[in-house]
Amino acid sequence: MYSRSITDERLGKRFKLMADKLKILGAVLLVILGVAGYYYLGDKALIWRVLAVLAGLVSGGVLFTMTAMGQDFKIYTQQSVDETRKVVWPTRKETIQTTIVVFVFVVLMAVILWLVDASLLWVIKKIIGRS
Repeated sequence: MYSRSITDERLGKRFKLMADKLKILGAVLLVILGVAGYYYLGDKALIWRVLAVLAGLVSGGVLFTMTAMGQDFKIYTQQSVDETRKVVWPTRKETIQTTIVVFVFVVLMAVILWLVDASLLWVIKKIIGRS
């Protein structure tokens, strides 16, 4: 009795895994069909072609969310949104001040590199006697 329940459990996991693989394959095929619909409707209005792609993407996405991987992805995105809400974003004033500091630093580095380049050019010209 004990070994039978383990076998049934393993078969259930295998069936679920295979079902998930088939759902993912179906989702990919739906997206491919949406893109193919775009080209199939080449002589129709652009709106119909775009709707074909969107229909393929949405239906493929819905089918993907029905898999274990899709559920994990959904949880991951929800947690990412929650973490983003916890971030303390800089104020407008802080952003402007930081941007100004970056621009000043870039200009300063450009001037320093120009001076180094001009100095090296002058030294090379003196060495080869072309001054």
